[in-house]
Amino acid sequence: MKEIQDHLQLPSLPYQIECFDNSNISGTDAVAGCVVFKKCKPSKADYRKYNIKTVEGPDDYASMQEVVRRRYRRMVEENTPLPDLIITDGGMGQMSVVREVVEGELGLQIPIAGLAKDDRHRTHELLYGNPPMTVALKQDSALFRLLTQIQDEVHRFAITFHRDKRSKSQLLSELDTIPGIGPKTKQLLLKTFKSVKRIREASLEELTKAVGEAKAKSIKENL
Repeated sequence: MKEIQDHLQLPSLPYQIECFDNSNISGTDAVAGCVVFKKCKPSKADYRKYNIKTVEGPDDYASMQEVVRRRYRRMVEENTPLPDLIITDGGMGQMSVVREVVEGELGLQIPIAGLAKDDRHRTHELLYGNPPMTVALKQDSALFRLLTQIQDEVHRFAITFHRDKRSKSQLLSELDTIPGIGPKTKQLLLKTFKSVKRIREASLEELTKAVGEAKAKSIKENL
């Protein structure tokens, strides 16, 4: 924490660091994740998942602004301790749109840094300041490894949430075509079998146990 404070000339030790990332496929099932590190260690109880609500199509900047706005507006309303440092998964553009919300809309003074990747999608450099400048870091240093860990963790968290959401929506859309299967039954099937493939492979007896004989027969006939 002292190294980060010294490199970025922060006013206080970055006890709580938060990092954001978006995940979508051509704008569909768009989500974002926020990971929280306290004392430079993941604080998984504080991680948050967000479904993008106000953005149409693949717009990473607008999606990032929505999520940052929702997170810090709520933290202010609930008087929750704000982070000591925000890290964006991306370079100057992401930093700029986050700053527009944090400083411009919400009037908060939270330091904002950016982690840019190279063309091989590996953590490449740390950016800080306004306008953003590259912070000199040795890539074999403990600090650079920590920043890489933060970036890898937020990417993992966001993409896992996106895959889960996509598989659920695919499952629900296929089940929509089956007569007699309503929303509650779909959710029950999802909870029990996890995927369309497993529902397809389930025996009539297994399906009957989950949703009853009539619905089980309808599922076997239609999937």
